[in-house]
Amino acid sequence: MSADTRQSLTNGFGHKRQSFRHWRGQRPFWGGMLTLLAGIPIMYVPYQNLTLGSLTIRMSTTAGAGSLIIGVLLVVLGLTMWFQPQSRVFAGVAAILLALVSLVVSNFGAFLIGFLLGLIGGALGVSWVPGKTVAAEPAAPAERAERAERTEQADRAEEAGHPAEDAGTDAGTGPASDNTAVSGASPADGVDAYDGNGRHRAG
Repeated sequence: MSADTRQSLTNGFGHKRQSFRHWRGQRPFWGGMLTLLAGIPIMYVPYQNLTLGSLTIRMSTTAGAGSLIIGVLLVVLGLTMWFQPQSRVFAGVAAILLALVSLVVSNFGAFLIGFLLGLIGGALGVSWVPGKTVAAEPAAPAERAERAERTEQADRAEEAGHPAEDAGTDAGTGPASDNTAVSGASPADGVDAYDGNGRHRAG
């Protein structure tokens, strides 16, 4: 067997598994499974014989036909949960009621096995709800755009602040802004100016 053949088989199995998982997630799968399994012992037990040594105990009662009907209905309700998930509430309630009836009709619900399976399966069918799609994903691009806009505004403000600082630095160090308090030089003749200490120079 070549590598391509093994890869093809693996991909086919993975695709079927993914399809089954998707199908299972759209219906109360486990509720239908337990309800279907509950009908099997309820149908089977009343028509069997229990042998203890040389003693044979017949399990069937006068309500053997009722046990058969209850078991068949539970199987049908389990299949209904699988293939008609919109009827899950009705099927779940009916399964719970039939499981309760089987306590009286079918040897205590097939020795409590079918009773418990039907009760749990019906409860799972009633309580199951379809999943909802998450609506928070469309908000992510808008949030990213808002962050980008804030960053761009901050960059523009920073770029606008640098020229002002450069201009102030150039103005303080240029030849036109000589400070008499630092250099000690007098201003030009005939100009009434202030010295570096802020006092008016005597004429």
